[in-house]
Amino acid sequence: MDRREVAAALAYTGRLDSRTPLADPAEVRERVAQWHELLSDVPLVVDQDWDVRRVIRDHVLASPYPILPVDIARAWHAFSRERLQRHTDPTPAADPDDPAAWRAELLAHRRAVATGQAAPSSHRQLTSGGPHRNVAARLGTVGSYLPPAVRTELAPYRPARAARDATVSAGRPDALSVRCAWCHAPEGEPCRSRRVGLDGHARGNAPRVTPHPSRVDLAARKTASPATEAA
Repeated sequence: MDRREVAAALAYTGRLDSRTPLADPAEVRERVAQWHELLSDVPLVVDQDWDVRRVIRDHVLASPYPILPVDIARAWHAFSRERLQRHTDPTPAADPDDPAAWRAELLAHRRAVATGQAAPSSHRQLTSGGPHRNVAARLGTVGSYLPPAVRTELAPYRPARAARDATVSAGRPDALSVRCAWCHAPEGEPCRSRRVGLDGHARGNAPRVTPHPSRVDLAARKTASPATEAA
């Protein structure tokens, strides 16, 4: 902040906190010089993310003590650190064989982010919002991610998957779309062979190529329910 901005911050502070009024012009000039010496590297406003007036207002509301320049400086340094933590360094345009130019460009970009002159680059962060609205249409155009020829070659090594694909292709209900009530296999997982021992507990956990009949019946009822309701 320059001296004019420091004076505006002090005037705003005096308007919110009656404990910090200054009537003597000489004392005002001394206070402005003191704050400017300590806050010359702190901007008054950075877009909508940083505003010294917001820091002053929050301090007056939260602290019983008058605000000091160090309070504003600490808030600014915390703001800068938070921006750098969200920042990913882009590849400098300088020649990689020139370490000095490479480092200078990298540090200049970090300094611009820390001081609010540039926005953090977060291109490596995960974004929210779900998939793009055209994903379903594109997948419908492209088809399966696994080519049919490769799927056929893998069928002997994935008998449960091959049986499921054959069932769906034939138009029959997909049994793996529901949970098995017999072996408790979750949706999408093949059924497991269960044998009851003499002690009454289940034995065996080998995957089955074909699902249990009760699971097939449950999938058929689930598939038929919407049609029945629509009728």
